[in-house]
Amino acid sequence: PAARQKLGLLEKKKDYRLRARDYHKKQNALRALQQKALDKNPDEFYFKMIRAELQDGVHIIKQPKDEVTPEQVKLMRTQDIKYVEMKRVAEAKKIERLKSELHLLDAEGKKPNKHTFFFDTKKEVQEFDIATHLDTVPELVDRVYNRPTIATLQKETLKGATDPAHLKKLAQQRKNQYDLLKQRIEREKAMFVVAQKIQTRKDLLDKTHKVKVKKETTNSPAIYKFKFQRKR
Repeated sequence: PAARQKLGLLEKKKDYRLRARDYHKKQNALRALQQKALDKNPDEFYFKMIRAELQDGVHIIKQPKDEVTPEQVKLMRTQDIKYVEMKRVAEAKKIERLKSELHLLDAEGKKPNKHTFFFDTKKEVQEFDIATHLDTVPELVDRVYNRPTIATLQKETLKGATDPAHLKKLAQQRKNQYDLLKQRIEREKAMFVVAQKIQTRKDLLDKTHKVKVKKETTNSPAIYKFKFQRKR
């Protein structure tokens, strides 16, 4: 403005007070650190001296590792094997119980294998009647179990369900039981593989010279060849 021309150009005001305060604050911090270093005992020790390390300019505290002796590791492996083996034996007993209840019948009520009949002439093949050959009624031909003969039906009444809806329900229940049996068999096999892998890791704790022969897979443990050592 014309009224301020005599004062000259305007300049940005510099805050020398704040700048001086920051300078003295830094100097005081440096003097305090220097005095702390002078007063420090050269024989002083604290655990961070060995637990800390510098990574990318940042101090990081090392996590202490659990100290376990080889004998302790072997004992833990043995306990693991015993637990897995106990569970595997329990599954095997359940499998045997299911097999005894199902009598190894097919889930759909049909025998998986073919039943082949042999004849001498073509005429016998053309005149062949499966119900007559099995000595039962035609309604029971499709059954692979609980299929009584005509002589038995004359003496006793037909036992079991005969209603189609009830038969369908029983077939579904039997299928569910077979699915459960299949799951338990797979679980027992998986536990057997786990037990073998734990045993292999336990054997590797020995200091005997060994060479890997086969890599570990999902269905089998790794195979190692150990150097023969004669025992007393």
